[in-house]
Amino acid sequence: MDLITSSVLFFLHVVTVRCNPGPFVDVVVDRYEIPKVCPREVQTEDFIRYHFNGTFFEDGKKFDSSHDRGKAFVSQVGLGRLITGMDRGLQGMCVNERRRITVPPHLAYGSIGTGGVIPADAVLVYDVLLLDIWNAEDKVQIRTISKPESCNRTTMASDFVRYHYNGTLLSGEAFDSSYSRNNTYNAYLGQGDLIKGMDEGLLGMCVGERRIIIVPPFLAYGEDGYGTLVPPQATLVFEVLLVDMFNPKDDLIVVAKEVPEGCTRRTVTGDYIRYHYNGTFQDGTAFDSSYQRNSTYNTYIGMGYVIQGVDKALLGLCIGEKRRITVPPHMAYGEDGVGDLIPGSAVLVFDIHVIDFHNPKDPVEIKVTHKPQECNMTSEADDLIQYRYNCSLMDGTLLYSSDHYDSPSTTTLGANKVILGLEEGLSGMCEGERREVVIPPHWGHGENGAGIVPRSAVLFFELELVDLQKGVPDGYMFVWLGDSPDPLFPAMDLNGDKEVPLEEFSSFITIQVRDGKGRLRPGLEADIIIKDMFNNQDRNTDGKIVEDELKLKVDEEPVRRDEL
Repeated sequence: MDLITSSVLFFLHVVTVRCNPGPFVDVVVDRYEIPKVCPREVQTEDFIRYHFNGTFFEDGKKFDSSHDRGKAFVSQVGLGRLITGMDRGLQGMCVNERRRITVPPHLAYGSIGTGGVIPADAVLVYDVLLLDIWNAEDKVQIRTISKPESCNRTTMASDFVRYHYNGTLLSGEAFDSSYSRNNTYNAYLGQGDLIKGMDEGLLGMCVGERRIIIVPPFLAYGEDGYGTLVPPQATLVFEVLLVDMFNPKDDLIVVAKEVPEGCTRRTVTGDYIRYHYNGTFQDGTAFDSSYQRNSTYNTYIGMGYVIQGVDKALLGLCIGEKRRITVPPHMAYGEDGVGDLIPGSAVLVFDIHVIDFHNPKDPVEIKVTHKPQECNMTSEADDLIQYRYNCSLMDGTLLYSSDHYDSPSTTTLGANKVILGLEEGLSGMCEGERREVVIPPHWGHGENGAGIVPRSAVLFFELELVDLQKGVPDGYMFVWLGDSPDPLFPAMDLNGDKEVPLEEFSSFITIQVRDGKGRLRPGLEADIIIKDMFNNQDRNTDGKIVEDELKLKVDEEPVRRDEL
């Protein structure tokens, strides 16, 4: 019988009490405390649970009391299990209503009385407080308080659920609450872990849904009750919030939120990935976030460094991709959870954004975006170059740019002045050539990062070679581009006077460079280099080089690198 049925009309003969009342003809009912809300009234065949004090009308002496026994009275109404007066007087009563029911003898124990307790022809007065109503035909009643707009799945038998609840009796008296323990109640549905009424009442719920579930006694704890918390034959009212659910057969759920166009490479086992994430429970409660730490989470994929569900979900991702991952507890932290952070048997939801990934075996990737039609020489080790660049993370975050400075950057290739990957990317370029270069961290700043470069970051460079000056090997000031003159000294002695002063030496070297026969170290003043070379040949420091000095130098071992 529905708890929210309309009340049945009934009539009571109310006798006006006078100072010297005559014999009572019928039951007299005084409804001296009526609740404002009465969703259900007592009808014939209903079961009720109530407290009472029984007194004699004549002298007010008490003859019985459920309060004194500390246990409410339970009976069925209208089928002769109570004295006729009470059967009539309890009709139409509401839970939490208080009544005074006056019963004449012919509707009580008559002219005989009972057991030496009730004398013959006694008028009885019952002060009654109704605590509960139910009927053998009652079913579990469900009233939805609120429901999330999106509900992709509802609970079914064999699901494991985590929920919060407030439990009260039908009278409103609280008997239990998961909130007071600051912990959800966790159970499997349909496997006997719960009372039958809750097993039924929790079916079909969405995560985040709130319900009122009203369970009649025979689908709750029945005649035995539950310790001191739930009395026998009590209807139970649960206000439930479903926090989480999963099924032991559940697999990982992956939903792609955003996939960048032109994805040419996806993550595989063994890759190292950097990603941001927000971690929540199914009800939306946050438990962790890399954004709050302002640092990506970095790990190898498929090698057991993260929970099983995430390890699996990180496969097949593109740089820049966003995914939502729903991980059942058997692929996360299981029944134990993690301290106070993650409860046992919690389903975890991760919203992830891939910043970059690489493989420890990755080379530097070079893509030529522009190449001049004429390209007579290309950059190589020892060359002095000028180049423009933008250095970004793979998500487009700009880290450095030559545009932030007054002039392009300058470096000598092979001199270990830039990271290895950039050295690789700048090699083999023509003047005016532009490239896009992807540098994995083992070719960049490694696991430690540098400055504003994060740890283990893949770097993206946009390069343009502005100027190229061919160089000389490390330690040399001048190199011949072919065979040197043989013999050398007569070639140096331009005026044939058997001695070569600085001015003549300078003219000789300048002619060799001009005619493409030799090369000075780029990046330094030519006069300074030539003077240094001259001083190294002028052994006696007399301001001129003679043939014997030059021969002596050639014959020395080892020959200084900055000499002819």
